Amino acid sequence: MATQTPPAPAERTPAVPGTPPQRRKPKPRAGASLITVFTWIIAIGFFSPVLWMVLTSFKQESAAASNPPSFFFTPTLDQYRAVLDAGAGSYFVNSAIATGVSTLLVIILAVPASYALSIRPVKRTQDVLFFFISTKMLPVVAVIMPIYVIAGQLKVLDNVWTLVVLYTSMNLPIAVWMMRSFFQEVPSEVLEAAQMDGAGLLKTLWRVLMPMVAPGLAATALICVIFAWNEFFFALNLTAAKSATVPVFLVSQMTSEGLYLAQLSAASVLASLPVVIAGWVAQKQLVRGLSMGAVK
Repeated sequence: MATQTPPAPAERTPAVPGTPPQRRKPKPRAGASLITVFTWIIAIGFFSPVLWMVLTSFKQESAAASNPPSFFFTPTLDQYRAVLDAGAGSYFVNSAIATGVSTLLVIILAVPASYALSIRPVKRTQDVLFFFISTKMLPVVAVIMPIYVIAGQLKVLDNVWTLVVLYTSMNLPIAVWMMRSFFQEVPSEVLEAAQMDGAGLLKTLWRVLMPMVAPGLAATALICVIFAWNEFFFALNLTAAKSATVPVFLVSQMTSEGLYLAQLSAASVLASLPVVIAGWVAQKQLVRGLSMGAVK
């Protein structure tokens, strides 16, 4: 009877001492890939109007108004030159002053207020918070008449500093609520350690708390910048030729002669650039700030 020889075992490659064992990479799941593709489609759909606005700003008016739309064209900067020649510089200066000064005032006022309402709350803290947020419930159109009358009596109509005061009061409640939530995320042990080291109120706020809530401060400041830069109602009704802002300038591009799509697109791109640049510069702090706390 013939005996069968068992098959020889397969040779194994000897492991090099000191090398970690190789792990198999997990195979990508089809569901995750579909979700990624679907997310990209949604993102492109939301971004497509912005992309079309940018492309239109480089067209001639004839190409911008063509039907069907023209996707192939010779880029030109004529629309940007027309916008700058129309005196857009003064509008941008007014918006920069109103936005920058009002945001700075909001931060200066909101930080101590939110510190007091979060770290050292009093008996009526909730009432104070409700009073702050209740100022945002009143429609702006309901207060424009008394504000216009008061500004006329004080002779501050068509004055950029009037917008600074209004933008500060407009953004302060939101800033207080946001900064309060960020201060509440600070561990109480940090404050106790600062008190044991002999740090006073101002030193604790400036040296200890401010570095910890800096991401939330950047997020709050950026939101105030966006709200102030895009504000239109007050700027339209309380300013004229001297103190008008960028949103008013955009509306002035729609004249009785017709709607110049390419020139309006160029003006819109220029109006969007400051906020986009501010968000790009503060993107790291912004992401950390938005994930640090939530409005409660």
